[in-house]
Amino acid sequence: MKTASELDVAGQRVLVRSDLNVPLEDGRVTDDGRIRASLPLLQELLARGARVVVVAHLGRPKGAVDPAYSLAPVAARLQELLGQPVRAAQDVVGESAQEMVGALADGQLGLLENVRFEPGETSKDDGERGAFADELAGLADLYIDDAFGAVHRKHASVYDVAQRLPHASGPLVAAEVEVLKRLTENPARPYAVVLGGSKVSDKLKVIEALLPKVDTLLVGGGMCFTFLAAQGHDVGSSLLEADQLDTCRAFLTTGKVVLPVDVIAAAAFSADADHDVVPAEAIPADRMGLDIGPQSVKVFSEALQGARTVFWNGPMGVFEMAPYAEGTRGVAETIASLPDALTVVGGGDSAAAVRALGIDEGRFTHISTGGGASLENLEGKALPGLTVLET
Repeated sequence: MKTASELDVAGQRVLVRSDLNVPLEDGRVTDDGRIRASLPLLQELLARGARVVVVAHLGRPKGAVDPAYSLAPVAARLQELLGQPVRAAQDVVGESAQEMVGALADGQLGLLENVRFEPGETSKDDGERGAFADELAGLADLYIDDAFGAVHRKHASVYDVAQRLPHASGPLVAAEVEVLKRLTENPARPYAVVLGGSKVSDKLKVIEALLPKVDTLLVGGGMCFTFLAAQGHDVGSSLLEADQLDTCRAFLTTGKVVLPVDVIAAAAFSADADHDVVPAEAIPADRMGLDIGPQSVKVFSEALQGARTVFWNGPMGVFEMAPYAEGTRGVAETIASLPDALTVVGGGDSAAAVRALGIDEGRFTHISTGGGASLENLEGKALPGLTVLET
């Protein structure tokens, strides 16, 4: 893949696909991690005299304009972080966008409205998607993809536009590709993977792909209860996928899976609910597990000692609620403290947890900006947004 530094961008209209899919609350950005991650490329292009046109998505508005998913709050935060004006278009390829792009001078930046307001962006019809890509590509002279979190999508702004313009990868995409190679091509051993999140079914393919390659697989989060049930344990009212029990039993036969030995069980899915620590093999019928317990944190920490490669995707509990955050905090601190190890946080909720819990991001080797894309790559899937950059 050609990189952004190899393009002559001075005086050129450069369409940058960024990942600005951030959480909002009352019209304000509540976690600007992805915006901050996009800054190095944008600042470099501006310093080199480019006319930067940023395209990004927010949420899933399903091809229709929805003010709740407007990028206006993102534009405001991006302007604060850049320290210079950010022109914000009121549409994606319409009159407002064209006027904005036409008014840009060298070293100035504009942000298009949410690209998913356009039905052509996500259309599975090649003709409809291509027609929209023609309009989007018409706004620029060059294209750079720096949105790793979207490269597993065959969307117009990710795939089709790159076919229509001279293109390159941004530093975020290039860094992600390099780290994923280290995880998949002869990783340093021992190699441990920590998986959490809600459902086994969401991680089924990545578990199947990774189990033959890893030395240890530690399972927490909501998905651990299906594994515990597969061992014959009572899991109370905890999240359970009954149709995955046989699959989990097969995974357990490898001898590589480490499960919690205690959990924080609550009377309801609430921060205020009555809760206590119970053995993982005996969760009361009227309780649900919402976090791994303190002994489980110790077991997981011991299992991670000496690891040379660690990939972590998915929180250990409902970290957004204070009573159920300590499992995630304990495992994150352990991973961050491993000496001389490649430690990769697989984006999504895991990256959000690191920031929410106040853990220094610099203590990890790499924090991915794309959880879904990372998992699909580890599954062995070809990612459309990467394959098109290689042409």
